[in-house]
Amino acid sequence: MGQEHSFVAVGGPEESGLHMTNIVLERIGSSDDHKTSLNLKELLVFGIPGSEEGTCFGLSNASPGRWEMVGSIELLSGMDGIDFIVKCEDDEDIGIVHLDIANMGNGKIQPENGFSQNVDMFDAQAPLAISWELVEIPRDDAQVADGLALHLHDHGIERVRCFLQTGRLSEIAEGISALQEAVRLTHRDHPDLSERLHNLGVAFIRCFERTGQLSDLSEAISVQQREVGLMPEDHADLPEGLNDLGNSLTRRFERGGEFSDISEAISVRQTAVRLTPEGHADLPRFLNNLGNSLTRRFEHTGELSDISEAISVRQRALELTPAGHANLPGRLSNLGNSFSSRFEQTGELADISEAISIQQKAVVLTPEGRAELPSYLNNLGISLTCRFDQTNELSDISEAISVRQRAVRLAHEGHANLPRYLNNLGNSLTSRFERTGQLSDLSEAISANQRAVELTPEGDSDLPGYLTNLGASLRSRFERTGNLSDLSEAVSVHRRAVRLTPDGHANLPAHLSDLGISLDTRFERTGQLSDVSEAVSVQQKAVALTPEGHTNLPGRLNNLGISLTRRFDQTGELSDLSEAISVRQTAVGLTPEGHTDLPRYLNILGGLFSRRFERTGELSDLSEAISMQQSVVELTPGGHADVPAFLTNLGTSFDRRFERTGQLSDISEAVSVLQRVVHLSDHDHDSDLPSRLNNLGSAFFRRFERRKYFSDLSEAISAFQRAVELTPEGHADLPGYLTNLGTTLRSRFQGIGEVSDLSEAISVQQRALGLVSEGNADLPTHLHNLAISLANRFEQTEQLSDISEAISMLQRAVGLTPEGHANLPGHLSNLGGLLTERFKWTGDRSDISEAISVRQRALELTPEGHADLPRALNNLGISFNDRFISGGDHRDLDASISRHKAAATSTIGSPQIKLDAARDWAQLLIQHYPESPEIFPSFNTALRLVTLVAGLEQTVQGRYAQLQGMSGLALEAAAAACALDRADTAVEWLEQGRCLVWSQLKSLRTPLDNLKNHDSALAQRIADVSKRLESVGSSRGAPHMSMSLMEKMSLEDQACAHLNLAGQWDDLLKQARVIPGFESFLMPPPCSALLQHLPEPGPIIVINVEKRRCDALAVMTGVDEPLLIPLPHFSLVKANKYRANLTNQLLSRDLRVREGESATVPDGELQERGINPAWEEGGIEDVLRGLWTEVVKPILDGLGFSSKRADLTAEESLPRIWWCPTGPLSFLPLHAAGIYRGSNAESVLDYVVPSYTPTVTAIADRVANRFSVDTTTSGVFLTSQPNTPGVSSIPGTTREVQGIFEKAEENGVRALKLEGDELTVGACLEHMQNYSSIHLACHGSQNAAEPLQSRFLFHTGALDLAVILQSNLMNADLAFLSACQTSTGDEKISDEAAHLAAGMLAAGYRRVVATMWSIGDQPAQEVATNFYDYIFARREGASDTTFDGSLSAYALHHAVQKLRLRLEDSERSLLTWVPFVHFGY
Repeated sequence: MGQEHSFVAVGGPEESGLHMTNIVLERIGSSDDHKTSLNLKELLVFGIPGSEEGTCFGLSNASPGRWEMVGSIELLSGMDGIDFIVKCEDDEDIGIVHLDIANMGNGKIQPENGFSQNVDMFDAQAPLAISWELVEIPRDDAQVADGLALHLHDHGIERVRCFLQTGRLSEIAEGISALQEAVRLTHRDHPDLSERLHNLGVAFIRCFERTGQLSDLSEAISVQQREVGLMPEDHADLPEGLNDLGNSLTRRFERGGEFSDISEAISVRQTAVRLTPEGHADLPRFLNNLGNSLTRRFEHTGELSDISEAISVRQRALELTPAGHANLPGRLSNLGNSFSSRFEQTGELADISEAISIQQKAVVLTPEGRAELPSYLNNLGISLTCRFDQTNELSDISEAISVRQRAVRLAHEGHANLPRYLNNLGNSLTSRFERTGQLSDLSEAISANQRAVELTPEGDSDLPGYLTNLGASLRSRFERTGNLSDLSEAVSVHRRAVRLTPDGHANLPAHLSDLGISLDTRFERTGQLSDVSEAVSVQQKAVALTPEGHTNLPGRLNNLGISLTRRFDQTGELSDLSEAISVRQTAVGLTPEGHTDLPRYLNILGGLFSRRFERTGELSDLSEAISMQQSVVELTPGGHADVPAFLTNLGTSFDRRFERTGQLSDISEAVSVLQRVVHLSDHDHDSDLPSRLNNLGSAFFRRFERRKYFSDLSEAISAFQRAVELTPEGHADLPGYLTNLGTTLRSRFQGIGEVSDLSEAISVQQRALGLVSEGNADLPTHLHNLAISLANRFEQTEQLSDISEAISMLQRAVGLTPEGHANLPGHLSNLGGLLTERFKWTGDRSDISEAISVRQRALELTPEGHADLPRALNNLGISFNDRFISGGDHRDLDASISRHKAAATSTIGSPQIKLDAARDWAQLLIQHYPESPEIFPSFNTALRLVTLVAGLEQTVQGRYAQLQGMSGLALEAAAAACALDRADTAVEWLEQGRCLVWSQLKSLRTPLDNLKNHDSALAQRIADVSKRLESVGSSRGAPHMSMSLMEKMSLEDQACAHLNLAGQWDDLLKQARVIPGFESFLMPPPCSALLQHLPEPGPIIVINVEKRRCDALAVMTGVDEPLLIPLPHFSLVKANKYRANLTNQLLSRDLRVREGESATVPDGELQERGINPAWEEGGIEDVLRGLWTEVVKPILDGLGFSSKRADLTAEESLPRIWWCPTGPLSFLPLHAAGIYRGSNAESVLDYVVPSYTPTVTAIADRVANRFSVDTTTSGVFLTSQPNTPGVSSIPGTTREVQGIFEKAEENGVRALKLEGDELTVGACLEHMQNYSSIHLACHGSQNAAEPLQSRFLFHTGALDLAVILQSNLMNADLAFLSACQTSTGDEKISDEAAHLAAGMLAAGYRRVVATMWSIGDQPAQEVATNFYDYIFARREGASDTTFDGSLSAYALHHAVQKLRLRLEDSERSLLTWVPFVHFGY
């Protein structure tokens, strides 16, 4: 080819033979002009004598856009012309060309590049041209030509052999030239042509292996394609030829990355396998090579099916290879490589362990001295390194180093693969360095990499790769030692690697990417913007050169993202950060599910979204970050070394989002996630443990600030203390841990007032400040935190120097905080708070004016939608009000009201902060604008916020704890409404703001029949969630410091699940409320709705006791609105006085025994249920008189109940009345109010039959939902527990229950009696389900701290109220609690009715008899007996066994009156009968 040939005219057949050779079809024009693919199959030639139907010649695709015809055409005399029809792969004719043979013989010299002519195309296909050469071979010299070809072939083979010995390129060049000429001279039908083509192909491959010139490999492929094209399908050598062609195509793919090459390689190798009969000796080799090509394609695309097929065919090759076969170790090693490749994709440890096992077997089977042994050792080292990367098991990387060192020792100096083995050894040493930090490993790695480079000749195709690895090792040493010369040398060798890599080489993108990484690292050290800009540039080029679908494309995109991020950090150019996010999103999108790098890419991308959120405040970015970080955690195996870091990022993002939105679910998730991080940390060796403890402490503290649970604060303090203890002196993070510890200690001081906490807080914060240098970015935070602690000390000591020093520090903190910093608004707001405090102390108006100024600036700097916005507004409102108080300027007052209103009505932020703002808003209006219509929205807002502060996501105990700080709000609101003559609103607000926990329980148990008729699926979901919410709210435990971390984590998981349930509940209610007719579904009912369902026998009286006024609100059937009865002679002061007097009386007589206190019973005294009676006179009579004259009598007069009954035994003639007291009045005996001595003695008992109800709704619901008790459960279950361990004996309970039981039997009432040990707690619950009424004669225990832990004490255990509530007793009627203090509530939450009687009502009982304080054993028997006698007497003539408790109020009135009349009207008498009370309908 390429030689000039003289043209010889066509003569007769006797003279010579003219041949058309080297016939080629090529596309015309630039490849960019032709986007459509073209697959040519054959040429159909017409005009050859004896072949009228045409002769087919196959076409082989030599290179893109070039097809070579297999064979030549002899031009015989008499042939005027020939026609070529071009056919494509689907057998379609696409073009024709006519050649005029006569014109070829015009005597001219043949053109230097041969002949050519354009093809006439049939359609708008890409244009083609055909070219050829003419060779004249005299017929008499045909044998001479054969001889010459043979001579040239043999000479070429000899030259190639010489090259293999000497390495001289001139030898291989001469050999290829001779072999090419031999092929040219060989007739297409010559039997040796295939062999000569084969040898020519081998020569080109040997040349490529030496020079790396891709053109040599392409020539080899072209020759091999021609070779196999000459062979029919049944040719014995065809499989071998296809196998060789597959080898060359695979090599060209490895070099050039052209995907069509590897696909064709697989195709021809699959054909080779298919054509090779089972049992053929070459079949295992062909299978092995097919596995190699499949592995290469997998490495490019990541397609798991390819590597799985590679493993399958290599396993088959192995099965076909007999034991002892020389190639068995090699095939084992290759199979191990495929398992290793699949592991890198899936992370399945089983794959890499299988790879190691197989490769170890390959090494064992290879005799010492075999040339292949170093290669097998090298492969084993690769797999061991891979497993180390996954498990971090040091033994694996150490073994990898050991086998690679052996490989290096076995490879003699000058061994072709020695540089490769040295390079890989260096990589393993670097990996071990990264694990252990042993600098000697890294130095040895660099030495091995440098030697690999030195031993590799310039121009060797592997040299750039060795340079790249050397650069990476040098970069690692820089990162350890900080020696900039290492990094500069790394950049230099990376640049050399790029320079030595030809354009189009498959490895060029990798070398560019590594250069970018080193430049990026140098930028980190020097800050030279040119380095990071060059890093971005080369990595952009690396990405552009990486083919779509390449497995390394995601990693290169990721590296580009890193450099763009670094440049963003330097310049602040948001476009860099956005591009970094974009390229990393592409990286994630290209990374297949299950890829081991996917979690890392997602983690980095999540971090970028988080960064952009910090810059722009765009909440969607932070939510995107959280979503990705959650995916990272889900995708990472549980034991992976990166799990703690991934969890840390996730927890931090939840924490940040909570800071912005105030969503409780976010901070709870943060706590849960960060607890896992600490749990997964190595508590003995993990250097990150202090940081993780600090993060956890911060999350606990944020949640404490939101919920005010002291368990959270204790956990925060504990975490910070441990972080400080574990952090060595001089560590950069120590000041931060100290200042955080000080902040939490200060908060504990604010909560419980322990001065030592404040002193320690100041001490550790001063230490933190002392450790921070000027210019440190965290200095403002340390100054701020210490300033707040000093301000707290000022409140204790009133030392003006403390507040002045605190203000000075905060002013300095503000000055040092850069504009736009997230902490600046908080620093300013707190500075305003300290200035306000000093103003209150000194009266210096400049302080309050400056306070307002800085707080206004804080507000301006707080982004819209930030969770701190309500706090900033509220704080500014406080300062405006303080200035108004001082100066009287109503503009300040109006500004204060405006800011409080804006804070209260904000859609974001802490509900507690907003509630504080709403109360301030309302109180300022009442105080200064008492007739303002804004009073109504202010209290509406406040009461709505109460339900959020004490929401269903908390346990019942947690809700009660929250409500302690809100006591009196509903009463304050109702008083305001009464002042504005809005009795209806007063009733609504009292219903909405009192007994919140019982109201929540009622909502969870509301029948859903009406909703089922409209949406049964929604009703079912609400029922399911409500049941789960009720259960978890009363059963979920609270963490305490003595618990293990695992126990705390379990409780935290339960809390998160509880929070999610509450969220589901809210969402379901919203869905229900969009249904027509259900707009107010489970909302507090308006007063008009309550008035529709009131009891006929008498009114319900709500008595509101508030500091400004006291009022009674009477609701009764037949009246359209509540009756407002002012109580001008009663006050909150009097109510508290009466409560204190009564409490003192009860305590002095041991009538207020609480759980945990003991009451001894002296010998000979009357034994009582939990009491020791002492009968000093005085006290209660005055309380009852005051209640009568100032409260009850005015109410009865207002109602017109002025007719005193003469016959004290005719209870049914009296109207009923339901008392619903509030505040301290809830602890006073309204039902017994009266004057009991003197001529004008009278009491409430003379006018009405009294009952109590926690709320109006509790009675209205009973009226609205009247139904009869199921006759199968109607009856009474009685139990006496006379000798409960740990408390005093009450033997009268046995006689009491026995007497009632006998009377029940006499009257035919279904009854069951069990005493003492006969009854277990579980059995009691079962009997409560089976009997409509229950009589419990036992000790009762009221738990003020945890109301649901209030209980009835049995011989065999305690029956808790929480357990009773979970039973949801559908047929419950009457509960007679013949026990002590069963209606005694908690003074801290007086409006929550947190006692056993209200709990029994909530559990389903319609009416309850209870006691306000401890009762005597004998009076208890007497009241109980008379009570049941009354009921039994009124079922005369009844023929069934049912028991009806509907007359229980009258029965108790009757029984108490009998006891009272039997006793004298003394203090002792009053204390004996007054405690008995009736609750419910």
